[in-house]
Order: sequence, then structure tokens, then C-alpha cells
Amino acid sequence: MSSASITSLVIGIVILALLIVRQLTTRRLRENYRLMLILAVIGVIEFADFLKNHTGIDDPKIVVAVVGSLVLAAVFGVLRALTVKIWRDSGQLLMKGSWLTGVLWAVAVAAHLGYDYLIVGSSAGKNSSALGNSTVLLYLAVSLTVQRLILLNRASRLDAAGQVQAEPLNR
Repeated sequence: MSSASITSLVIGIVILALLIVRQLTTRRLRENYRLMLILAVIGVIEFADFLKNHTGIDDPKIVVAVVGSLVLAAVFGVLRALTVKIWRDSGQLLMKGSWLTGVLWAVAVAAHLGYDYLIVGSSAGKNSSALGNSTVLLYLAVSLTVQRLILLNRASRLDAAGQVQAEPLNR
């Protein structure tokens, strides 16, 4: 594993830990995509760096691995959104994830790395984990964006129907 690959993985794990902590705390639900944009930009840079230096991986496998992984990211974003509570307090929409939200984050990243390994596999030799590591921030950006879009849509529908709780069922 190259030092760039290890760095990408460590950055991804640190960001994952921060995301899980943030998901489990009560926060305002806002239409703010700044974090997702930052993750996406850094993710594109890391992936571009990987593409410049990769050896032993066929280009079709890279495309299948990345596209499939981003689809997985979207699916996990939808699943996690279903585990987040939304309520209104003092006129502000609030959200808080459950323990299941945190577990789904960890499973999502494991699924990303596992899927990339299954597609790219041993054909990449020592670079087999480098693709998954280099795309982990893109994966997190897509997954978090889909989750946020689902939550905002759900909050909008509940709000329009007058069904947003005044406080969460389980804080």
C-alpha cells in the first residue's frame, strides 16, 4: 500500500468518525451542501492522483468499481435517512440520527471498500485497495448528499402536511 493510499484511507476514516459523531448529535437540518462540496473536491483530487499513478488495473474495472460504489453510496444514504429523526423546536427543523445511523455509516464504508476489492480484486496486485482508498471521500460526499436530500424532502413533506413533531419521540 502506497503512502498516498494510506493517507487517503486515514483521511477517510477520520472524516467518517466525525460524520458519525455529527449524525448522533442534535443539529439543525439546513439546506447547506458546503461539507459535501469540500469532500467531493478533495475526493476528485485524490481520485485523479490515483489515476495518474495506477498500474495493473484495467480501465473498465475502474469505471465499474467507481460507478457501482457510488450507487452503493446513494443506497446507503437513503437507508440512513430513514433512521434519522426530524422535529421542530422553536421554529427550527432539527435532526438526530440513531445508533443504527452510526452502524449504517460504518457498514457503508466497509461495503465501499469491499465492493472495490471484489471488482478490482487481486488483478491489481499491491494496488488492490488503492482504488477504494482513493475514492472514499467521493463515496462519503455522494452518500451524505443523498441522505441530506432525502431528509430535506421528508421534512418538507411532513411540514406541508403539518406532521412535523414538536419534539423527537426519542431524544
